[in-house]
Amino acid sequence: MSNLFLTGNFAPATREETITTLSVTGRIPDHLDGRYLRIGPNPVMEVDPDTYNWFSLYGDGMVHGVRLRDGKAEWYRNRWVRTPDVARALGERPSRPNHRAGNHMIAANTNVIGHAGRTLALIEGGTAGYELGEELETLGECDFDGTLTGGYTGHPKRDPVTGELHAVSYRNLGRDVAQYSVIGVDGRVRGTVDFDVPGKPVLHDIALTENYVLFFDVPLVFDRPAAVSMVVPDWMPRSAQLVLSSLLGKVSMPESVAGRLMSRDRVGATNDYPFTWDASHPSRIGVLPRDGVDAGVRWFDIEPCYVFHTLNAYEENGSIVCDAVRLQGYDGDAKYDIRDAFDSASPTLHRWVVDLASGKVRESGIDDQVQEFPGVDPRLLGRRHRYGYTTAGTVNLDPTREQDAILRHDMEQNRTTTHSLPRHHRAGEFSFVPTSVDGAENDGVLMGFVYDETTGLSNLTLLDAATMEPMATVRLPARVPFGFHGNWVS
Repeated sequence: MSNLFLTGNFAPATREETITTLSVTGRIPDHLDGRYLRIGPNPVMEVDPDTYNWFSLYGDGMVHGVRLRDGKAEWYRNRWVRTPDVARALGERPSRPNHRAGNHMIAANTNVIGHAGRTLALIEGGTAGYELGEELETLGECDFDGTLTGGYTGHPKRDPVTGELHAVSYRNLGRDVAQYSVIGVDGRVRGTVDFDVPGKPVLHDIALTENYVLFFDVPLVFDRPAAVSMVVPDWMPRSAQLVLSSLLGKVSMPESVAGRLMSRDRVGATNDYPFTWDASHPSRIGVLPRDGVDAGVRWFDIEPCYVFHTLNAYEENGSIVCDAVRLQGYDGDAKYDIRDAFDSASPTLHRWVVDLASGKVRESGIDDQVQEFPGVDPRLLGRRHRYGYTTAGTVNLDPTREQDAILRHDMEQNRTTTHSLPRHHRAGEFSFVPTSVDGAENDGVLMGFVYDETTGLSNLTLLDAATMEPMATVRLPARVPFGFHGNWVS
């Protein structure tokens, strides 16, 4: 049986390219001046097809980008993020690791954003992020000028009013503690708050409002035995494995030690998912004040589920409204392989209304189509929104499907508008880019990479968010593999 993650457009790219002659159909709006960037796992070395997956230790990050300016597409580039392992594999001299920035067990492969004049390739779980240059070259690890240690997160949220980045970061190694941090417009940490989160849940994304940070503490947890099998050589005695398992879950160790424990040359025979769906773990929403005066987290119970990505959240009449993509949870009472959870997840768009006075949560579905990668107009992040955007199709990893679509959800009219891609075209995440600072909410461009199975090539597709009709297509003489997240960096 073939490995899905090594076939079709999931297969890694095998070389870096710079292409300056790009064909454009339609018209690229003149106001677009910047780069559309997307990142994902892309092993630089050959991997074992029996064990490789997107979440393994071999998920070397690769960034793909298209530069737009003055109505033209100037270039397409793809570059591996140069961790020490990747640099060595490419025959380059690796830089000395900065372990203050986090461990280096996996390259940054989850998100790529712009902040404070920098381009940042990010990941989570105590792993180091990296700063990239204008042409996607790796400049070094990101520790925000030495103001944040121990790794960051893949999903910070920028407040459109203050310009600050807000994040909740967790570590797979060490104590069951997460950290809320605020990065200022100067690219340095303004403050942090640590809080306990028992059971090592995967805190993948957050939601932001004007006064609060929300995060989902749900039953996808770090699997200690699985992690041990990934980092312990086969010859190590069982007693030593048990000791290391305990250390991985309970002891805060220096990042240099953690990095060596999780390095490639220590990987044993198993290279699998280090996460488990644990039905005994609670499902709840944590609400933390942004001002840091009260460091206590308030917990609100919800129905069992998993949430990878939030669309937006805002405050209204003493409650917090949060829209996100909900994956159906397993209702049994035992742990089981997370792959089974993903196979039956059926991600759909959902709403939670958290009543801060009563402590109760109301839940309701918004759209029951299978979809993921939710987004919103970045000018309204943390504020009431009318429109939200998702991708339907590729997210269910079904190679037999014929058509993907970009969805626009009108929350006021309770209506979904669909832009269906041509048959055998596959989409990833699309980002909303406003036409102007003070334009209407729906006045902007939706853009993202689309893969054409009939040609084996990709393009950058631009849609008019108001009409959901095509504006322009930048045709690439290259294939952009499916990946995780992309953003417009102006």
